[in-house]
Amino acid sequence: MSRIAARFKALAAQGRGALIPYLEAYDPDRETSLELFRAMPAAGADLIEVGMPFSDPSADGPVIQAAALRGLKAGATLVGVLDMVAEFRKGDDATPVILMGYVNPVESYGYERFCKDAAAAGVDGLILVDLPPEEGAVIAAPAQAAGLDIIRLVAPTTPDARLEYVLGHASGFVYYVSIVGITGTRSASAHDLAGAIPRIRAATDLPIAIGFGVRTPEQAAQAASIADGAVVASALLATLAQTLDEQGRATPQTLPRVLEQIRGLAQAVRAAGQLPE
Repeated sequence: MSRIAARFKALAAQGRGALIPYLEAYDPDRETSLELFRAMPAAGADLIEVGMPFSDPSADGPVIQAAALRGLKAGATLVGVLDMVAEFRKGDDATPVILMGYVNPVESYGYERFCKDAAAAGVDGLILVDLPPEEGAVIAAPAQAAGLDIIRLVAPTTPDARLEYVLGHASGFVYYVSIVGITGTRSASAHDLAGAIPRIRAATDLPIAIGFGVRTPEQAAQAASIADGAVVASALLATLAQTLDEQGRATPQTLPRVLEQIRGLAQAVRAAGQLPE
């Protein structure tokens, strides 16, 4: 059983959903982001998404775009991101790690080589935002051979017929983009989420995590109780950015502030439990 499947199974047995915080690799520098990465599980992260900085993101709002640019300025490369995961794995062999990014750097790296190196580093799953399943054959076989899950995104606008097609090419879990638009710009209502999740459950047995617009402990608890997990990204990166000095460097407040926020999110998610299906 993969780390992702094992973690969701364990959380279901506990009667609660997952908190999935996001960090941008090398934001604001390698050392700070690695220290944050290592500290996330103890703060309450059940799975961790690591952003692979890219200069031309199509789904990210201004907060994640700024974080990616800081990461690139600090020297982020795919080799460097994988090295961060390998360093993380020296102290944590249980927490699932998902890389999220865009296809261009992966294509340049080489699909087969990337999947082998990612698995060797300790990566569990991949989210390539701009690689639809129709074009996913380039990575499907290498990922399967390496034991990597390909996590697919579905949205409120995804028709039923396409939903079945997309989820037929998914593994690990389903990432439900809860809003129409880019990350961190607005949030879906509990009514909208409660109406959307049953439609996805009817098309797949995979766990469902809700992202894009989950910012507060209350929203994370709501999302994780209606579905199987809540992804929080822009809110954490905004907090990190607020702690940087005028030159964009980490300060003594950077790690404590972000970790305190993760602890608050985790506490809310754990207190909420899961609604019966």
